[in-house]
Amino acid sequence: MIINTGSRTDIPAFFSEWFFNRIREGYVLVRNPYYPQMVTKYLLNPDIVDCINFCTKNPAPSFSRIHELDMFGQFWYVTITPYGKDIEPRVPAVESVIRSFRKLSEIVGLNRIGWRYDPVFLTGKYSSEYHIASFEKMAAELSGYTDVCVISFLDLYEKTKRNFPAGKEVEQKDRITLGKAFCAIGREYGITIKSCAEGVELSPYGVDCSGCLTREVLERAVCRKLHPGINTSTRRSCSCLLNCDIGVYNTCGHGCVYCYANFNQNTVRKNSELHDSLSPFLIGTWREGDVVTNARQRSLCDEQTTLF
Repeated sequence: MIINTGSRTDIPAFFSEWFFNRIREGYVLVRNPYYPQMVTKYLLNPDIVDCINFCTKNPAPSFSRIHELDMFGQFWYVTITPYGKDIEPRVPAVESVIRSFRKLSEIVGLNRIGWRYDPVFLTGKYSSEYHIASFEKMAAELSGYTDVCVISFLDLYEKTKRNFPAGKEVEQKDRITLGKAFCAIGREYGITIKSCAEGVELSPYGVDCSGCLTREVLERAVCRKLHPGINTSTRRSCSCLLNCDIGVYNTCGHGCVYCYANFNQNTVRKNSELHDSLSPFLIGTWREGDVVTNARQRSLCDEQTTLF
C-alpha cells in the first residue's frame, strides 16, 4: 500500500502535528473531495503501508517527530524554486529550504529524497537566463544531498488562470532550451533530471521522462521489489503511484499564485480554522450522514530485501 500526502496540500509544512498524531493513532479518515459524505479509512500500519510519499516546500516542521516514521518506508520530494514573494508569498526563503533539505537528506538517506524545481514559467522577470543561473546555484548547494531533480512546466488549470493571469504556457523552444541546460548542469553535479507529466519531448536531450513517483523510484526508497500491476495515477500523462492521498484541497497556506489545489486564499483561511490536530480528519470532524468505508490495503512488497 502506498500513501500519498502531497497532491492536495502541504502536510509537512502546515499539518505536521496532526500527521504524527495520526501515525500514533494508526489510522486516518479522508473525505472524497467530490462526494464529501463518502469517507475512506486508511490504516497507518507499517506492516501494510509500504511507503509514505511526501511533497513539500518546507519539511522543517516535521523534524522534531520525524523518527516516528522510522518503521515506515518513506520518500520525500522537496520543492525549491527561485521565485520571489510575488509568486510564492509564504514559502520560506530559498536558503532556509536548502538547509532543511540537506538536513532531511542526512536523516532519511539519498535514496529517499528528491528535489523538485517546478513549475517552470517565463516572464520578463523570470527569464530563461534567470532560471538557468538559479538552477545551477541550487544544484551546486544540493549536490551530494540528492541525485534526482524533477522539472515540469506551468499547467494552466482554471484555478491557475484565475489566480495567475500573467502565467503563460512555456513554448517548445524554451522548454527544450531549459531542459538541455538543466541536464548539462545536472551531469556536472551528479543529479539526474526527470520530467513530470511532460511526455517524452525532452528525452533526446537527456531528461528521464519515465515519471517522478514510479514503482522503480519507490522500490529504491524501500529497498524492496514491489509487485507489478500497482495502480497508477488516473492522468494519462502520468505513470506515478498517486491514487491514495490523505490531504484536502483548499488548505495549503503557501499562497502560490500558480497553485492548482486552492480555489482562493479566503477558502484556505476558512478551512484552516476548522483544523483540529487531534481529529482523525485533516479538516473538521464527523458530519451527520457520513459513510465510512475501509480502504482495501495490503503490502505490495516482496519478502526478499534487495540492494540498489
